[in-house]
This record gives sequence, C-alpha cells and structure tokens, in this order.
Amino acid sequence: MKASQFFVSTLKEAPADAEVVSHQLMTRAGMIKKLGAGIYTYMPMGLRVIRKVESIVREEMNRAGAVECTMPVVQPAELWQETGRFEKMGPELLRIQDRHARDFVIQPTSEEVVTDIARQELRSYKQLPKNLYQIQTKFRDERRPRFGLMRGREFIMKDAYSFDRDQAGAKASYQVMAQAYRRIFDRFGLRYRAVAADSGAIGGDLSEEFQVIAATGEDAIVYCPTSDYAANLEKAEALAPAGPRSAASQQCTLTPTPGKATCADVAELLGVPLARTVKSLVLATDLLNEAGVPAGVQVWLLLLRGDHDMNEIKVSKVPGLDAGFRFASVPEIEEHFGCKPGYLGPLGLKKPVRIVADREVAVMADWICGANQEDHHITGVNWGRDLPEPEAVADLRNVVAGDPSPDGKGELAIERGIEVGHVFYLGTKYSKAMNATFLGEDGKPAHFEMGCYGIGVTRLPAAAIEQNHDERGIIWPDAIAPFTVVLCPIGMDRSQEVKAAAEKLYAELLAAGVDVLLDDRGERPGAMFADWELIGVPHRVVLSDRGLKEGQVEYQHRRDSSATKVGADDILAYVKERLTA
Repeated sequence: MKASQFFVSTLKEAPADAEVVSHQLMTRAGMIKKLGAGIYTYMPMGLRVIRKVESIVREEMNRAGAVECTMPVVQPAELWQETGRFEKMGPELLRIQDRHARDFVIQPTSEEVVTDIARQELRSYKQLPKNLYQIQTKFRDERRPRFGLMRGREFIMKDAYSFDRDQAGAKASYQVMAQAYRRIFDRFGLRYRAVAADSGAIGGDLSEEFQVIAATGEDAIVYCPTSDYAANLEKAEALAPAGPRSAASQQCTLTPTPGKATCADVAELLGVPLARTVKSLVLATDLLNEAGVPAGVQVWLLLLRGDHDMNEIKVSKVPGLDAGFRFASVPEIEEHFGCKPGYLGPLGLKKPVRIVADREVAVMADWICGANQEDHHITGVNWGRDLPEPEAVADLRNVVAGDPSPDGKGELAIERGIEVGHVFYLGTKYSKAMNATFLGEDGKPAHFEMGCYGIGVTRLPAAAIEQNHDERGIIWPDAIAPFTVVLCPIGMDRSQEVKAAAEKLYAELLAAGVDVLLDDRGERPGAMFADWELIGVPHRVVLSDRGLKEGQVEYQHRRDSSATKVGADDILAYVKERLTA
C-alpha cells in the first residue's frame, strides 16, 4: 500500500471527551471517528487493526474445530421472551418495533438465537459435539458510554457456543476453547493473564477471563508470582488465618469516640492499628410467604476487619443471602440496633439479627467495634466471653496483596487488567428455558449442555494501546499493527535515486509477503516521522539522498531510542530478520 492511495488522517490534539490513552491515541491516529455517544466509525487505519485481530481469532477458532456462521443483529423478541431476558436484561437491551408493531431487539449477544438453531438442526447425539461461532456487531445501550472502544455501545465481538450431550463432553469442549484462547492471545503479542472468574448463577468452576495487563485497567487481577494461581478479585479466596485465636487480654470497655464514625477515624483516635477494628455492614433480605407476598424482613450483620472491603460476589454465596440481598434502610437499622449508622456493632442489639463473621474476624481477639450508641465504641471485645461464637463464618472480603495464595505456594500480588475475553460453561440454562433437546443414545430426549466463549474484537486494540504506548503515540505488536513496516523516503518527490531505491525496496518487501506501506506523500521528515510514531507502525526504514550516497539506510523499531544504519543492499534481509526475531 502507498500512503497517497490510503487514508492517513492524524490530529495534533485529542478531543476533549477522550479520557483514556487508547481513546486519545486512536482518535489522533485517525483510527476511529465518533458518530454518537459510544458509536464510532472504524476508519481505514483502525479497520486494518480490527481485521488482523479477526484473522487471528478466525484461524484459531477454525483450528479448534468451531464452525463459523453469522446471526442477525436484529432478533425477534419472542426468543428473548422464552428465556425471560427480554424483561430481565433491563435498559442495556435495545428494544425496537417494526412497522407491524412487532417487538425486536438489537443483539447484545446470541445465546437465544444459537439455541434456536440447535433445537431445530441438532436432533441426535450423533451430531454432537458442535461449536458455532460468529464475528458480528453487537449493541448494548450503556448508561454512560465512555473510554472510546473500551466501553462503547456498538462493538464487534467474537461469540462462540458449544453444544454437547453431557457434562463431561461440555467440559472437554470448554478445555478446547480455553486452550484455543491461549493460542489466540499468545499470537496477539500482548502481556495477558487467564484468571479464574466467578460463574455467577450457573455455579461451578469453569469460567476464565482473559485480561490484558495495563495500569489503567478497570479490573483487579490477583495472582501468585511464584505459582500459576490467578483469579479476578471477585473469585480470589481469602484463606482463613492459620493457628488458634489468641486469648483475651483486655476488658470489654465502652469507650467515647466523639464524632468518629469510621474505623479509620476510631483507630487514629485510639492510637491502634486499623486491623484491630471491626466494621459492621447491615444487609436485609425480604421474606415472602407461600403466595409470594412480602412477609417481613430479615436483617443481617456482616463483620469485617476494619481494613478489609466486602466482596459482594462472595456475600451472595452465603446461605440465606444467595437468593438476593440489599443494604438495609436507615429505619431498619435503627429498629434493630437502636442507633444510626457509624456506631453499629454486634453487642446490645434492640432486635435479633443474623450475624456472619468474616474468616479473619472469627479468629480476632481484643477487637474494637461500634457500641450501638452514638459517639461510642467498645474496645477489648472477645468471642465467647462478650458475645457468643459467630453463628456463621464465611469468606466475605476482597483479598489484599500479601495474603497467602490459595494454592499454598506463596503470597498474592495484585495488578490491573482489561477483560478482553471470557470462556464460560453454561450448562443447561438456555437449553432448558427454550426446551432445546436432542435424542440421546437411549432414545430419550435430553437438554444440550452448553458453553459460551467471547472475545471483544474492537475492545482488544484499545487494550493493546493501553498496554503499549509512549509520549509519541502507539506501539503496536507486529501481529495486529495496521502496517508492519513503513518506508519513509526523504525528498522522494525531488530525488530520482531516493524514489528508485524506495520503490525497489517496497516491491521486494511486498514480494516477501511483508505488510508494508510506502509513504510517498512528500511530507517533511519531522511531520512524516511524527505521523508513523503516533500511528505506531513497529518497523521503520528511512531512505535519504545522503544515506544512499554512503550506501546506507536507517532502520528503527518503534521501541528503539535511535536508528541503526544498515547497508542499502542488506536492508531487505535485515528487516526480514527483525520481523522473525
């Protein structure tokens, strides 16, 4: 490709609404152009990156035995009503009507459509397993679209769906996809982690997220530097402290803490470590009678160490809270504790509550908590002496750096990541809801065991930029760069020697199968170099009159601080060597 025939459009400044680096640089490099909130035109330079991502994904999906199809962007609401998601999904699901007032949705994902295909086409166990995938436009009506392609409303996603006869087959299909994803992300040339993720309402342990490591990532990734353990923050287990609880050494004392309503303020006032305090979190579950009519409220008190944060995913797995919970209202709190929030604790309750202690709190001694009395806390609290042993103990908190790894092989560390892929075992959630069955070996109908597997095709370039950039612009890995090599001839429009040498090298690189661009626009060297550093092409060759007279050209990788002089006759071999390094 020659630059004069292509569409190169760069900006010196990013738009004011571009908050993150990837949004700023993709806009400045002419890769995307905003059309509306969370909706972007993929400009030619950006589309080349997207197509390279798609190509790698497609090759590895095909290699793993998946079969490509394309499902409609506009889907009948009837399918979504079968699974209940038409009502449950909320405003993220864009609902429309046609001229006959029939309901449709703009697909955010395609479980319903692909399950409908399976129940019509896959009639026998002999046709299984099957894995159908598509690379298709999706739409989710985000309340607050932001960060460019990182959290847009319209995006391209690869979604795949496996169908198996039983759980064993489904788990085997899952592992095939999990390995295919590792090959895909290895080929992208990005630093990533595959982390164990929560499986939500489906349950089980078959769920992994693929996270591109980036300091600006929205997600916290927990890992052990000395082992293979990795999980997202919601999934990572906080182990129970080793050893028995220490014996009580302090008296239980009502202590004035005027105006100190937080654990941090109390710890500072009393001159003790924050880890000596216990925070009280009050939840509520709404009780229903057999007719489904509200029949009261159960109030819960969760106790966590003052320097720890509650993990809502873990809390949602506590028996009694697993059907759904909410934070208690102020009137409910005052009714049970006789005090406003800020001074709450498990002693001296007005009405009984169900207490759940975090594993750490369950082995604490001489701890500090609210006194259920404004401007007061209680110091020297001990289980068994001042209040009964906790009726329930559970892992309720987020892990922190330095916690022991659940695999027993070291301590945990935390870094930031951007989720770009997810593999997930679905089970029969959709096949049962849509009565999608096949005839088993015994001649009886059985529901498909399903898995789903997604990659954010348009999110991935943004994540790559968040990981790979500097003050000059983007630094693409070779595999997904819009062009792998750029030739920058200086004064090509004025020098026949430069033009001839540039055209010759360009033809040789094309013949060698290299994705090369020749910048024949006649730009000044400074402007030309700035464009390609901003766009992030990884390999650059500069040809000039002076250099050619000395028999040399200049090669520079986008990460290099300076150029390397290479013989003009050797540059083709040199570039090819660098491309395979």
